[in-house]
Amino acid sequence: MTKKVIIMGAAGRDFHNFNTFFRNNAEFNVVAFTATQIPNIQGRKYPAALSGSRYPKGIPIFPEDELPGLIRNHSIDLVVFSYSDVSHEYVMQKGSLVMACGANFILLTPQLTQIKAKVPVISVCAVRTGCGKSQTSRKLVGLLKERKKRVVAIRHPMPYGDLTLQAVQRFASYDDLDHHHCTIEEREEFEPYIDNGLVVYAGIDYEAIVRKAEQEADVIVWDGGNNDTPFIEPDLEITVLDPLRAGHERSYHPGETNFLTADVLIINKYQEASAEQLSTVWNNIRQCNPRAQVIRGDSEITVENPEAIRGKRVLVIEDGPTLTHGGMSYGAGMVAADEHGAAEIVDPRPYAVGSIEDAYTKYPHLGKLIPALGYYDAQLKDLEKTIKKTPCDVVLIGSPIDIRRVIQIDKPAMRVRYDLAEVGEPNLNTVLDEFLKD
Repeated sequence: MTKKVIIMGAAGRDFHNFNTFFRNNAEFNVVAFTATQIPNIQGRKYPAALSGSRYPKGIPIFPEDELPGLIRNHSIDLVVFSYSDVSHEYVMQKGSLVMACGANFILLTPQLTQIKAKVPVISVCAVRTGCGKSQTSRKLVGLLKERKKRVVAIRHPMPYGDLTLQAVQRFASYDDLDHHHCTIEEREEFEPYIDNGLVVYAGIDYEAIVRKAEQEADVIVWDGGNNDTPFIEPDLEITVLDPLRAGHERSYHPGETNFLTADVLIINKYQEASAEQLSTVWNNIRQCNPRAQVIRGDSEITVENPEAIRGKRVLVIEDGPTLTHGGMSYGAGMVAADEHGAAEIVDPRPYAVGSIEDAYTKYPHLGKLIPALGYYDAQLKDLEKTIKKTPCDVVLIGSPIDIRRVIQIDKPAMRVRYDLAEVGEPNLNTVLDEFLKD
């Protein structure tokens, strides 16, 4: 008998699992997706144009809190957990709920859904959001360019708009970002590649994406999202660790899978971590993945005009997903403010409006900074209004992008940049020498 399925997701891994495993599989009937983490995605449908001939009406997407009723009302046989950067305890709490409602609960192995490319693939993933994937990918791409390789990046999906139009996206210019109505979260991932003169693909249909990307690449770099596993079969797996969250490499899903399968582990933020934190990480490496090469790394932080910070009241804007999904309470902006002598970090919480105010309620660990949230137009306006209302002398932008391109900031503002600085050997240079020697 055909098994009835619900896929639990957050507009990314869930769609990929459907496309690669369920779409043309007559053993299963996907009744619904449920959605969490990302605002304003429930109430939509996975469109018929993407869901295939077996689903001519598309597939509805419901809020995850409706899951128990959906299981009972539709006599669901199987629930597939398909999103990332959650604790192992969280995953099994969801599993317990599903089983209590009478359905089976499963995870799909990454290998079951990975797409094989015709050119070499290097994946850059992490054990948590905010470990330093982006700066690692930028460094890796730069080294490949120095070797005269044609490099194309493929990014983990962030389909927050019209899903049909987002099936295959190619970004090579800022005009492409505007054309696809990219959110701040998308721009944070795509702009650094464009700044380096590279092409980056993303979207929903990764089979089609890979086939297009491999036509213009000698090497594909898979740039993972959150702590998800690669959608493309990697020939070299790089996983970034964060010793400031020591032990999370063993306790978060699916980051621990990345930790266990990595060929290369990068311990980022090495100089910031305590001896105890580093000891925990090293012990876990020795116990769980002793075959991996280990690179020690740091985030090298630079500011456009550091003297403008000294003695000033500073408002700090940090990368949104690092703070929300990643659970961090500070980022590069806070580090820069401290290093360059800010007189005060201004607390924006009393001045927050709308969805930004809601974020402080949902993520109470945020403290005295603003998460760069911009999933939809109204949220961008809330971000702009919050900055405008907050009394300060200088705004530090710790987001990977220049958000002044998408909102108006009515105060002196400067960007904080951060790049990977490796300590000793092995390093990415020596890793690539070995990988490319044939």
